[in-house]
Amino acid sequence: MRRTAAPGQKTVGRVIIGAFAVAIFIKFFLLDFMVADGHSMAPAIKPGTILFVSRLFYGVRLPWSGNYILQWRSVQEGDVVVFYTPHGDIAVKRCMEILPGGTFIAIGDNSIQSYDSRNYGPIPRNNIIGRVLRVR
Repeated sequence: MRRTAAPGQKTVGRVIIGAFAVAIFIKFFLLDFMVADGHSMAPAIKPGTILFVSRLFYGVRLPWSGNYILQWRSVQEGDVVVFYTPHGDIAVKRCMEILPGGTFIAIGDNSIQSYDSRNYGPIPRNNIIGRVLRVR
């Protein structure tokens, strides 16, 4: 004899799978939450601070390639951005200068303890994960 799930159980399973899919979509395309680590942005951003990061602020990009499908805004001086360093680490820094060729200089607010563009050079625009919207 074959047992089948009750109709209510199928619905609950679909809701859970749907909610998980929506959460993944939001995290990779719209809004991300990150926890700051390190002192490079102190006092504005202290270690353990929760950052609300807009992945859509500059445009729509493919999550694993870094290329923009659509771009409606460019990074501006003073923007606090989350990006991949040339070494593949995730960093949070302030954009200090826009350079030709789609690159920018990113410097930490705490210049004494910051490992930033002064160490690894300009950052390509496609390395940006998003712009920090709010610090909590």
